[in-house]
Amino acid sequence: MPSLKDLRNRIASVKSTQKITKAMQMVAVAKLRRAQAAAEAARPYAERIETVLSNLAGGGGDAQGPKLLIGTGAAQTHLLLVCTGERGLCGAFNTSIVRLARDRANALAAQGKTVKILCVGKKGYDQLRRTHEKQILEMIDLRAVRTIKFQTAEPIAGKVIELFEGGQFDVCTLFYARFKSVISQIPTAQQLIPPELAPKNELLPVYHYEPDETEILTQLLPRAVVVRIYRALLENAASFFGAQMSAMDNATRNAGEMVKKYTLRYNRTRQAMITKELIEIISGAEAL
Repeated sequence: MPSLKDLRNRIASVKSTQKITKAMQMVAVAKLRRAQAAAEAARPYAERIETVLSNLAGGGGDAQGPKLLIGTGAAQTHLLLVCTGERGLCGAFNTSIVRLARDRANALAAQGKTVKILCVGKKGYDQLRRTHEKQILEMIDLRAVRTIKFQTAEPIAGKVIELFEGGQFDVCTLFYARFKSVISQIPTAQQLIPPELAPKNELLPVYHYEPDETEILTQLLPRAVVVRIYRALLENAASFFGAQMSAMDNATRNAGEMVKKYTLRYNRTRQAMITKELIEIISGAEAL
């Protein structure tokens, strides 16, 4: 049975932890607002570039167009671009993305496919290397990046395109968490190369492009890869702070409940000790 001093130490320790989790919750709330605004502002641009790509790609045949659009014609080697957070204390945010990527890797391996993994974020790398260390090509560390910018996504996209042009993979899939709300972040898998484009809308007017569609796509497709990765990073940032805010709120409330429980136990123990001392005094007085 813990002594009164032990219980006082535990109460002080839990209260100190509660202050930390409350502070982290407030910081996450402040950062979430900016991250959510950035993610929502990027969505219309990303959706519009997808529409332009769909219209341009619909102008040619299935076997025509740049390699980034039509792919290599094979699907033997798959690259999984897994974007997670750089830090923990965010509930199941990182684990849900890693689980989705791990399930895809295992399913592809069961089909006899070759799987390669490129990790963006330390937490995803730490989890994936336990089971797929040999498949991991590189870990891109973004801990030094304070604010996600378009320039943040450009080196990552350049690395992916370089691997594709070097014949290192046939299909690339991007994994991230799409921000829906503070309590809901949806793990998402999006095929990056070759892109999965929506069918061309026949009701839209027909445009004649100059230069032709192939030349425009050659310039537009690399930028579209950067835009998709940039949007994924923004969605991840908003999802991370939303998950962290919820996790720290739960931790703060749990700490409060622990303080109440230990305080009640402390008071009962103290009362029992006082009662015991009174009984000993009274028994001694009666013996005299």
